[in-house]
Amino acid sequence: MPTLVLLDDYQGVALQFAPWHELEGWDIRALREPHPDEDALVAALAEATAIVAMRERTPFPRRVLERLPRLELLITTGAANASIDVAAAGELGITVCGTRASASAAPELSWALLMSAVRDIPGQERALRDGRWQTGIGGELSGRTLGIVGLGKIGIRMAGYARAFGMDVLAWSENLTAERAADAGAQYVSKHELFSRADIATLHLRLSERTRGIVERPELQALGPQGLLVNTARAGLVDTAALVTALESGALGGAALDVFDEEPLAADHPLLTAPRTLLTPHIGYVTREQYAVFYRHALEDIRAWAAGSPLRVVSAG
Repeated sequence: MPTLVLLDDYQGVALQFAPWHELEGWDIRALREPHPDEDALVAALAEATAIVAMRERTPFPRRVLERLPRLELLITTGAANASIDVAAAGELGITVCGTRASASAAPELSWALLMSAVRDIPGQERALRDGRWQTGIGGELSGRTLGIVGLGKIGIRMAGYARAFGMDVLAWSENLTAERAADAGAQYVSKHELFSRADIATLHLRLSERTRGIVERPELQALGPQGLLVNTARAGLVDTAALVTALESGALGGAALDVFDEEPLAADHPLLTAPRTLLTPHIGYVTREQYAVFYRHALEDIRAWAAGSPLRVVSAG
């Protein structure tokens, strides 16, 4: 009997979002707990014919794939997954497929974090519950400047949100042009100018060797003691040690973060005690609408693969 394993079902909902019963003759298992230990992961997946990986919660490097001889199909939610060694999977005869994704989930979470941080909504809510009334003063967005690092699909939506709130919009990435920025309602500037002029900088780049550490001490200092950094993309875009130092010293006004170098975040991670931070547990893609797309497409992928015509195949490179 073929076995399907749905990984990292943190909320215990994976079986609710698709008609898995349509996979007649399959043993279907949903695992809620993460497996940071590779030996434990391999043991949990020893019988898997197919695996559905929820985004990049569980890495699949070559050394893990080589220890899963029964695995034939690996599905990532989303169109790509930097945590899967797709080339190694191909060499081992494992088909890798993806799914489509919601265009709204990530930018909406980014904007929610931005607004919550500017108005100090979490802090005021905590104070209210503690019996304290109006303990701080928030800010407004109208007339301020948003700097968008990475003007792809998410960045373009962020530019639209910013304009709707009366903000000026700057944009930069290595391959961005002035024409493309203008089409999105943004002004193309250099990276230094973006961090120097922006009141709020928000990151929307894919993580690669080219973009890793693209925000370091100089950028954080340029953003300044009144500036806010928003990162819902990838933690590796930012030098975390420099970020913590900037927050603790007052060189940076605040940070709203949904992504971290280590996930789940360790209980002793310095960001948890750093001042002026708003943190969420990588929920940029965690919506009912998004999960419905992810799991229904994963089911389609399995049925198509079983019929000999795999869908949405992810290629190496």
